[in-house]
Amino acid sequence: MRAVLPLVHTIRGVARRGPRLTRYEPRCMLSRVEHPIAAASVAAVDVHAHLGRWLTTHGGWMAPDVGALLAAMDACNLATVVNLDGRWGDELEANLTRYDRAHPDRFVTFCQLDWALLEERTGPAQLVRSLEHSARLGARGVKVWKDLGLTVRVRGRLLMPDDPVLAPVWETAGALGLPVLIHVADPVAFFQPPDRHNERLEEILRFPSVSLADQGMSAFTRLIEGLEVLVARHPATHFIGAHGGCYAENLAWVSEMLDRYPNFWIDIAARAELGRQPRTAARLIAEHSDRVLFGADIFPFDAREYACYFRLLETEDEYFPYSAGGGAPTGRWAISGLGLEPGLLEKVYRTNAGRLLGYGSPAVDGTVDPPR
Repeated sequence: MRAVLPLVHTIRGVARRGPRLTRYEPRCMLSRVEHPIAAASVAAVDVHAHLGRWLTTHGGWMAPDVGALLAAMDACNLATVVNLDGRWGDELEANLTRYDRAHPDRFVTFCQLDWALLEERTGPAQLVRSLEHSARLGARGVKVWKDLGLTVRVRGRLLMPDDPVLAPVWETAGALGLPVLIHVADPVAFFQPPDRHNERLEEILRFPSVSLADQGMSAFTRLIEGLEVLVARHPATHFIGAHGGCYAENLAWVSEMLDRYPNFWIDIAARAELGRQPRTAARLIAEHSDRVLFGADIFPFDAREYACYFRLLETEDEYFPYSAGGGAPTGRWAISGLGLEPGLLEKVYRTNAGRLLGYGSPAVDGTVDPPR
Protein backbone atom coordinates (compact mmCIF):
# COMPACT_ATOMS: atom_id res chain seq x y z
CA MET A 1 0.00 0.00 0.00
CA ARG A 2 1.27 3.45 -0.90
CA ALA A 3 2.29 5.53 2.11
CA VAL A 4 0.26 8.66 2.73
CA LEU A 5 2.03 11.75 3.98
CA PRO A 6 0.49 12.60 7.37
CA LEU A 7 -0.58 16.09 8.32
CA VAL A 8 2.06 15.96 11.03
CA HIS A 9 5.42 14.69 9.84
CA THR A 10 9.03 14.76 10.93
CA ILE A 11 11.83 16.60 9.17
CA ARG A 12 15.32 16.13 10.63
CA GLY A 13 13.82 14.93 13.87
CA VAL A 14 11.49 17.94 14.25
CA ALA A 15 7.74 17.38 14.14
CA ARG A 16 6.08 19.72 11.67
CA ARG A 17 2.48 20.21 10.62
CA GLY A 18 1.75 20.60 6.92
CA PRO A 19 -0.21 23.58 5.58
CA ARG A 20 -3.96 23.54 5.31
CA LEU A 21 -5.12 22.66 1.83
CA THR A 22 -6.91 26.01 1.53
CA ARG A 23 -3.55 27.75 1.95
CA TYR A 24 -1.63 25.43 -0.32
CA GLU A 25 -0.33 27.31 -3.38
CA PRO A 26 2.46 25.25 -4.96
CA ARG A 27 4.96 27.04 -7.16
CA CYS A 28 5.59 25.41 -10.49
CA MET A 29 9.14 24.10 -10.84
CA LEU A 30 9.00 23.73 -14.63
CA SER A 31 11.40 25.84 -16.63
CA ARG A 32 9.05 27.54 -19.10
CA VAL A 33 9.17 30.20 -21.78
CA GLU A 34 6.80 33.01 -20.84
CA HIS A 35 5.26 35.65 -23.08
CA PRO A 36 3.17 38.07 -21.04
CA ILE A 37 0.92 40.20 -23.26
CA ALA A 38 -0.55 43.42 -21.92
CA ALA A 39 -2.59 44.38 -25.00
CA ALA A 40 -4.43 42.48 -27.70
CA SER A 41 -2.59 42.26 -31.02
CA VAL A 42 -5.80 43.31 -32.80
CA ALA A 43 -8.16 46.10 -31.74
CA ALA A 44 -10.59 43.84 -29.89
CA VAL A 45 -14.30 43.76 -29.18
CA ASP A 46 -15.24 42.28 -25.81
CA VAL A 47 -18.78 40.93 -26.23
CA HIS A 48 -19.21 39.91 -22.58
CA ALA A 49 -18.79 42.75 -20.08
CA HIS A 50 -20.76 44.19 -17.18
CA LEU A 51 -20.76 47.96 -16.77
CA GLY A 52 -24.18 48.66 -15.28
CA ARG A 53 -25.55 48.95 -11.76
CA TRP A 54 -27.58 45.86 -11.07
CA LEU A 55 -24.64 43.59 -10.17
CA THR A 56 -22.94 45.99 -7.75
CA THR A 57 -23.44 45.65 -4.00
CA HIS A 58 -23.56 49.43 -3.53
CA GLY A 59 -26.02 50.17 -6.32
CA GLY A 60 -23.55 52.39 -8.19
CA TRP A 61 -22.01 51.96 -11.61
CA MET A 62 -19.59 49.08 -12.16
CA ALA A 63 -17.30 51.63 -13.85
CA PRO A 64 -17.57 54.79 -11.71
CA ASP A 65 -15.25 56.82 -14.00
CA VAL A 66 -15.95 56.30 -17.70
CA GLY A 67 -12.89 58.32 -18.68
CA ALA A 68 -10.65 56.02 -16.65
CA LEU A 69 -12.40 53.02 -18.19
CA LEU A 70 -11.72 54.30 -21.70
CA ALA A 71 -8.06 54.85 -20.86
CA ALA A 72 -7.81 51.30 -19.51
CA MET A 73 -9.51 49.97 -22.64
CA ASP A 74 -7.01 51.84 -24.82
CA ALA A 75 -4.11 50.39 -22.85
CA CYS A 76 -5.45 46.87 -23.49
CA ASN A 77 -6.28 47.66 -27.14
CA LEU A 78 -9.98 47.09 -26.57
CA ALA A 79 -11.81 49.03 -29.25
CA THR A 80 -15.34 48.25 -28.10
CA VAL A 81 -16.99 46.71 -25.05
CA VAL A 82 -20.46 45.16 -25.05
CA ASN A 83 -22.29 46.09 -21.86
CA LEU A 84 -24.76 43.34 -20.95
CA ASP A 85 -26.38 45.27 -18.10
CA GLY A 86 -28.93 47.39 -19.94
CA ARG A 87 -31.95 45.74 -18.32
CA TRP A 88 -35.05 47.55 -19.63
CA GLY A 89 -36.98 50.82 -19.34
CA ASP A 90 -35.32 53.61 -17.37
CA GLU A 91 -32.28 51.50 -16.51
CA LEU A 92 -31.65 50.77 -20.18
CA GLU A 93 -32.02 54.47 -20.94
CA ALA A 94 -29.47 55.32 -18.25
CA ASN A 95 -26.94 52.79 -19.59
CA LEU A 96 -27.35 53.96 -23.18
CA THR A 97 -26.92 57.58 -22.18
CA ARG A 98 -23.86 56.92 -20.04
CA TYR A 99 -22.07 54.68 -22.51
CA ASP A 100 -23.37 54.28 -26.07
CA ARG A 101 -24.58 57.81 -26.73
CA ALA A 102 -21.72 59.53 -24.94
CA HIS A 103 -19.06 57.35 -26.59
CA PRO A 104 -20.30 55.96 -29.90
CA ASP A 105 -18.48 52.86 -31.18
CA ARG A 106 -16.73 52.30 -27.86
CA PHE A 107 -19.76 50.77 -26.13
CA VAL A 108 -22.66 48.61 -27.25
CA THR A 109 -25.42 47.88 -24.75
CA PHE A 110 -27.66 44.81 -24.61
CA CYS A 111 -31.04 44.82 -22.90
CA GLN A 112 -32.50 42.09 -20.70
CA LEU A 113 -36.00 40.64 -20.29
CA ASP A 114 -38.34 41.36 -17.39
CA TRP A 115 -39.68 37.90 -16.55
CA ALA A 116 -42.10 39.40 -14.03
CA LEU A 117 -44.22 40.55 -16.97
CA LEU A 118 -45.15 36.92 -17.60
CA GLU A 119 -47.20 36.90 -14.41
CA GLU A 120 -49.77 39.05 -16.22
CA ARG A 121 -52.54 37.53 -18.35
CA THR A 122 -51.04 39.03 -21.52
CA GLY A 123 -47.49 38.48 -20.29
CA PRO A 124 -45.88 37.12 -23.48
CA ALA A 125 -47.26 40.03 -25.52
CA GLN A 126 -46.05 42.50 -22.91
CA LEU A 127 -42.59 40.93 -22.97
CA VAL A 128 -42.50 41.29 -26.75
CA ARG A 129 -43.55 44.95 -26.49
CA SER A 130 -40.85 45.53 -23.87
CA LEU A 131 -38.22 44.04 -26.19
CA GLU A 132 -39.43 46.17 -29.09
CA HIS A 133 -39.25 49.25 -26.87
CA SER A 134 -35.68 48.36 -25.85
CA ALA A 135 -34.72 48.06 -29.51
CA ARG A 136 -36.22 51.47 -30.27
CA LEU A 137 -34.21 52.99 -27.43
CA GLY A 138 -31.01 51.60 -28.92
CA ALA A 139 -30.34 48.16 -27.42
CA ARG A 140 -28.17 46.15 -29.80
CA GLY A 141 -28.83 42.68 -28.43
CA VAL A 142 -30.41 40.69 -25.60
CA LYS A 143 -28.70 39.17 -22.58
CA VAL A 144 -30.39 36.16 -20.97
CA TRP A 145 -29.15 35.39 -17.48
CA LYS A 146 -28.72 31.87 -16.13
CA ASP A 147 -31.72 32.30 -13.85
CA LEU A 148 -33.87 31.22 -16.81
CA GLY A 149 -34.14 27.49 -16.28
CA LEU A 150 -32.74 27.59 -12.75
CA THR A 151 -34.85 29.95 -10.65
CA VAL A 152 -37.33 31.92 -12.79
CA ARG A 153 -40.87 30.79 -12.03
CA VAL A 154 -44.12 31.91 -13.59
CA ARG A 155 -47.17 31.18 -11.45
CA GLY A 156 -45.11 28.61 -9.58
CA ARG A 157 -43.83 26.82 -12.68
CA LEU A 158 -40.10 26.74 -13.44
CA LEU A 159 -39.58 28.47 -16.77
CA MET A 160 -37.20 26.75 -19.19
CA PRO A 161 -35.41 28.45 -22.12
CA ASP A 162 -37.32 26.34 -24.68
CA ASP A 163 -40.74 26.91 -23.12
CA PRO A 164 -43.22 27.61 -25.95
CA VAL A 165 -44.52 30.67 -24.09
CA LEU A 166 -41.22 32.42 -24.93
CA ALA A 167 -41.26 31.60 -28.64
CA PRO A 168 -42.68 35.03 -29.64
CA VAL A 169 -39.85 36.73 -27.76
CA TRP A 170 -37.12 34.80 -29.56
CA GLU A 171 -38.83 35.33 -32.92
CA THR A 172 -39.07 39.05 -32.23
CA ALA A 173 -35.38 39.23 -31.36
CA GLY A 174 -34.60 37.63 -34.71
CA ALA A 175 -36.90 39.97 -36.60
CA LEU A 176 -35.30 42.98 -34.93
CA GLY A 177 -31.78 41.74 -35.71
CA LEU A 178 -30.92 41.45 -32.01
CA PRO A 179 -28.52 38.60 -31.17
CA VAL A 180 -29.33 36.78 -27.92
CA LEU A 181 -26.36 36.15 -25.65
CA ILE A 182 -27.63 33.36 -23.42
CA HIS A 183 -26.12 31.74 -20.34
CA VAL A 184 -27.72 28.35 -19.76
CA ALA A 185 -26.94 26.16 -16.73
CA ASP A 186 -23.54 26.52 -15.00
CA PRO A 187 -20.28 24.54 -14.70
CA VAL A 188 -20.95 20.80 -14.61
CA ALA A 189 -19.22 20.47 -11.24
CA PHE A 190 -21.87 22.67 -9.60
CA PHE A 191 -24.50 20.02 -10.37
CA GLN A 192 -22.46 17.25 -8.75
CA PRO A 193 -22.02 16.37 -5.06
CA PRO A 194 -19.45 18.57 -3.28
CA ASP A 195 -17.27 15.62 -2.37
CA ARG A 196 -13.62 14.68 -2.80
CA HIS A 197 -14.14 14.01 -6.50
CA ASN A 198 -15.55 17.44 -7.33
CA GLU A 199 -12.95 19.48 -9.22
CA ARG A 200 -14.47 22.77 -8.03
CA LEU A 201 -14.84 21.71 -4.41
CA GLU A 202 -12.90 24.63 -2.95
CA GLU A 203 -14.94 27.14 -4.94
CA ILE A 204 -18.16 25.51 -3.73
CA LEU A 205 -16.96 25.52 -0.14
CA ARG A 206 -16.15 29.24 -0.41
CA PHE A 207 -19.47 30.03 -2.08
CA PRO A 208 -21.96 27.32 -1.06
CA SER A 209 -24.82 29.04 -2.87
CA VAL A 210 -23.34 28.09 -6.27
CA SER A 211 -23.92 24.40 -5.62
CA LEU A 212 -26.79 22.88 -7.59
CA ALA A 213 -26.15 19.35 -6.37
CA ASP A 214 -29.71 19.12 -5.07
CA GLN A 215 -30.89 19.38 -8.69
CA GLY A 216 -28.36 16.87 -9.98
CA MET A 217 -27.00 16.14 -13.43
CA SER A 218 -30.47 15.48 -14.81
CA ALA A 219 -31.17 19.20 -14.40
CA PHE A 220 -27.98 20.10 -16.26
CA THR A 221 -28.84 17.71 -19.08
CA ARG A 222 -32.36 19.12 -19.34
CA LEU A 223 -30.99 22.67 -19.62
CA ILE A 224 -28.38 21.82 -22.25
CA GLU A 225 -30.90 19.86 -24.30
CA GLY A 226 -33.30 22.80 -23.96
CA LEU A 227 -30.66 25.13 -25.37
CA GLU A 228 -30.36 22.98 -28.47
CA VAL A 229 -34.13 22.86 -28.89
CA LEU A 230 -34.26 26.64 -28.56
CA VAL A 231 -31.58 27.22 -31.20
CA ALA A 232 -33.13 24.67 -33.55
CA ARG A 233 -36.65 26.15 -33.30
CA HIS A 234 -35.59 29.70 -34.13
CA PRO A 235 -33.15 29.60 -37.05
CA ALA A 236 -33.68 33.29 -37.85
CA THR A 237 -32.47 34.32 -34.40
CA HIS A 238 -28.77 34.32 -33.59
CA PHE A 239 -27.91 32.84 -30.19
CA ILE A 240 -24.51 33.30 -28.55
CA GLY A 241 -23.78 30.50 -26.11
CA ALA A 242 -21.99 32.28 -23.28
CA HIS A 243 -18.92 30.83 -21.58
CA GLY A 244 -17.69 28.60 -24.37
CA GLY A 245 -21.14 27.65 -25.61
CA CYS A 246 -22.52 26.92 -22.10
CA TYR A 247 -20.70 23.58 -21.97
CA ALA A 248 -16.96 24.24 -22.08
CA GLU A 249 -16.26 20.89 -20.40
CA ASN A 250 -17.53 19.15 -23.55
CA LEU A 251 -16.16 20.90 -26.61
CA ALA A 252 -17.23 18.00 -28.81
CA TRP A 253 -20.85 18.90 -27.99
CA VAL A 254 -20.16 22.59 -28.63
CA SER A 255 -18.56 21.75 -31.98
CA GLU A 256 -21.59 19.66 -32.97
CA MET A 257 -23.88 22.57 -32.12
CA LEU A 258 -21.81 24.86 -34.33
CA ASP A 259 -21.92 22.25 -37.11
CA ARG A 260 -25.68 21.78 -36.95
CA TYR A 261 -26.92 25.31 -36.39
CA PRO A 262 -25.55 28.27 -38.38
CA ASN A 263 -27.40 30.61 -35.97
CA PHE A 264 -25.35 29.38 -33.00
CA TRP A 265 -22.30 31.36 -31.89
CA ILE A 266 -20.11 31.15 -28.77
CA ASP A 267 -18.06 33.50 -26.65
CA ILE A 268 -15.00 32.36 -24.69
CA ALA A 269 -15.68 34.28 -21.47
CA ALA A 270 -14.79 32.99 -18.01
CA ARG A 271 -13.98 29.39 -18.83
CA ALA A 272 -10.42 28.29 -18.13
CA GLU A 273 -11.52 24.92 -19.52
CA LEU A 274 -10.43 26.17 -22.95
CA GLY A 275 -6.83 26.45 -21.78
CA ARG A 276 -7.02 23.08 -20.06
CA GLN A 277 -7.61 21.44 -23.45
CA PRO A 278 -5.70 23.82 -25.74
CA ARG A 279 -5.40 21.61 -28.81
CA THR A 280 -9.10 20.75 -28.79
CA ALA A 281 -10.06 24.38 -28.19
CA ALA A 282 -7.76 25.68 -30.93
CA ARG A 283 -9.15 23.12 -33.36
CA LEU A 284 -12.74 24.12 -32.52
CA ILE A 285 -11.94 27.78 -33.17
CA ALA A 286 -10.19 27.00 -36.44
CA GLU A 287 -13.08 24.85 -37.68
CA HIS A 288 -15.74 27.40 -36.68
CA SER A 289 -13.72 30.56 -37.02
CA ASP A 290 -16.62 32.73 -38.20
CA ARG A 291 -18.76 32.22 -35.07
CA VAL A 292 -16.37 32.45 -32.12
CA LEU A 293 -16.33 35.74 -30.20
CA PHE A 294 -13.89 37.25 -27.74
CA GLY A 295 -15.42 37.87 -24.34
CA ALA A 296 -13.92 38.14 -20.89
CA ASP A 297 -16.67 38.63 -18.26
CA ILE A 298 -14.27 40.63 -16.09
CA PHE A 299 -15.93 43.00 -13.66
CA PRO A 300 -14.92 45.41 -12.45
CA PHE A 301 -12.41 46.11 -15.25
CA ASP A 302 -8.96 44.65 -14.53
CA ALA A 303 -6.22 44.93 -17.14
CA ARG A 304 -4.23 42.12 -15.50
CA GLU A 305 -7.09 39.68 -16.02
CA TYR A 306 -7.41 40.70 -19.67
CA ALA A 307 -3.71 39.93 -20.09
CA CYS A 308 -4.46 36.29 -19.17
CA TYR A 309 -6.91 36.09 -22.08
CA PHE A 310 -4.45 37.65 -24.53
CA ARG A 311 -1.80 35.17 -23.46
CA LEU A 312 -4.27 32.29 -23.81
CA LEU A 313 -5.22 33.23 -27.37
CA GLU A 314 -1.94 34.51 -28.77
CA THR A 315 0.84 32.38 -27.28
CA GLU A 316 1.82 28.75 -27.00
CA ASP A 317 2.97 29.20 -23.42
CA GLU A 318 2.37 26.17 -21.22
CA TYR A 319 1.03 25.69 -17.73
CA PHE A 320 0.43 29.27 -16.59
CA PRO A 321 -2.17 30.74 -14.19
CA TYR A 322 -5.61 31.47 -15.59
CA SER A 323 -6.09 34.32 -13.13
CA ALA A 324 -3.81 37.25 -12.39
CA GLY A 325 -4.62 36.99 -8.69
CA GLY A 326 -3.05 33.56 -8.40
CA GLY A 327 -4.50 30.83 -6.24
CA ALA A 328 -7.38 28.71 -7.47
CA PRO A 329 -10.50 30.87 -8.00
CA THR A 330 -12.40 28.05 -9.71
CA GLY A 331 -10.12 25.02 -9.52
CA ARG A 332 -6.57 23.80 -9.03
CA TRP A 333 -5.36 23.84 -12.59
CA ALA A 334 -3.19 25.83 -14.95
CA ILE A 335 -3.77 26.53 -18.63
CA SER A 336 -1.79 26.51 -21.85
CA GLY A 337 -1.97 28.89 -24.79
CA LEU A 338 -3.90 28.18 -27.97
CA GLY A 339 -1.40 29.96 -30.24
CA LEU A 340 -4.00 31.14 -32.75
CA GLU A 341 -2.80 32.32 -36.14
CA PRO A 342 -3.15 36.06 -36.95
CA GLY A 343 -6.07 35.45 -39.28
CA LEU A 344 -8.00 33.62 -36.57
CA LEU A 345 -7.17 36.29 -34.00
CA GLU A 346 -8.56 38.95 -36.34
CA LYS A 347 -11.87 37.09 -36.54
CA VAL A 348 -12.18 36.19 -32.86
CA TYR A 349 -11.07 39.57 -31.57
CA ARG A 350 -12.91 41.81 -33.99
CA THR A 351 -14.53 40.96 -37.31
CA ASN A 352 -16.96 38.30 -36.08
CA ALA A 353 -18.42 40.73 -33.57
CA GLY A 354 -18.66 43.40 -36.24
CA ARG A 355 -20.63 41.08 -38.52
CA LEU A 356 -22.96 39.91 -35.78
CA LEU A 357 -23.64 43.32 -34.28
CA GLY A 358 -23.86 44.90 -37.71
CA TYR A 359 -21.82 48.00 -37.25
CA GLY A 360 -18.82 49.56 -38.88
CA SER A 361 -16.54 52.03 -37.17
CA PRO A 362 -12.90 52.98 -36.87
CA ALA A 363 -12.77 50.26 -34.25
CA VAL A 364 -14.43 47.56 -36.36
CA ASP A 365 -14.13 48.11 -40.08
CA GLY A 366 -15.00 45.88 -42.98
CA THR A 367 -18.26 44.77 -41.36
CA VAL A 368 -21.43 43.72 -43.13
CA ASP A 369 -25.10 44.06 -42.42
CA PRO A 370 -26.35 42.16 -39.35
CA PRO A 371 -27.63 38.65 -40.04
CA ARG A 372 -31.39 38.26 -40.06
